[in-house]
Amino acid sequence: MLNDLHVSWFTPRMKVSVVMPVYNAESTVSHALESLRAQSFRSMEIIVVNDGATDGTLEILRSQPGLKLLDHSHRGIAPALNDGLAAARGDYIARMDADDLCHPERIEKQASFLDAFPKIGLVGCRVGFGGDRERQAGYSAHVDWINSLIEPEKIALNRFIESPFAHPSTMFRRELSEQFGAYRDGPFPEDYELWLRWMANGVKAGKVDEELVVWNDPPNRLSRTDPRYSIDAFYETKAEYLSQWLEKHNPHHPDIIIWGAGRVTRKRVAILESYGLRITRYVDIKPRRLNCGTPVIMPSEIPAPGTCFVLPMVGKRGARDQIRAILKERGFVEGVNSIFAA
Repeated sequence: MLNDLHVSWFTPRMKVSVVMPVYNAESTVSHALESLRAQSFRSMEIIVVNDGATDGTLEILRSQPGLKLLDHSHRGIAPALNDGLAAARGDYIARMDADDLCHPERIEKQASFLDAFPKIGLVGCRVGFGGDRERQAGYSAHVDWINSLIEPEKIALNRFIESPFAHPSTMFRRELSEQFGAYRDGPFPEDYELWLRWMANGVKAGKVDEELVVWNDPPNRLSRTDPRYSIDAFYETKAEYLSQWLEKHNPHHPDIIIWGAGRVTRKRVAILESYGLRITRYVDIKPRRLNCGTPVIMPSEIPAPGTCFVLPMVGKRGARDQIRAILKERGFVEGVNSIFAA
């Protein structure tokens, strides 16, 4: 049962509602809230949803000033987020997690961005990596990739590789959840599914080109421990929206050439085939023969851009840049006759 424990900072209307779901975050939540109370932007409310914490989180939250606190039994992040959205009164919804920190001007700059660009529905920002770059090299590389995607076109073109946003760094227009649905609860990353669904419905996304959030990487972060955030879960999630995109944008649909012929790639390609895509060739830098009967060609043997569509699905670090350079040299244009999905 949902309980509204206490409300302060009451105003009849808010520009921004910050929604923060919390579960067993007694060691970090106070610092996260301090960074929100230190914001330069004042027309905002802080909504914290206690998702049935079993440590001292609830007691800490009850002692915190300047927030709307909701409490319910542990049901998971998607229901908690949706409870926060339902309680929000702001025109814009900002996300925040209990183990991250905000720059004092984060809310002001993102709200100003949405004010200035009415065609943008979702805005993020660059994030600082709050971890050990040597010991957590993979995650830090992911942060660097996220930070390289700033312009709306670049975000849109790269959205099938990985989620282009750090979830707690985002702000969006409230009406988007009303028009296209809020968070869905299932065996998938709830934020990535939301961005893909919204963008499939024409929502444009951008970023403030400044580092406004410290995205910490503790050992118990959900993205490290929950199977909903596994690599396979991400592929399952994007396959549906990628197949929809290809149906609209691939002039040779359902035929497609896959760059990458390894066992893992072919396992993930099988998901796309279940949506009706037909793989005519695989591309690999090494000659190989596949049991599936689909021919494997070298990069130099890829047909001309006007005669095919290429979907690179090689996830090896550094390979994407090499493939991108080769396709560009051959005359392929991303979003026209190629799109990256790994």
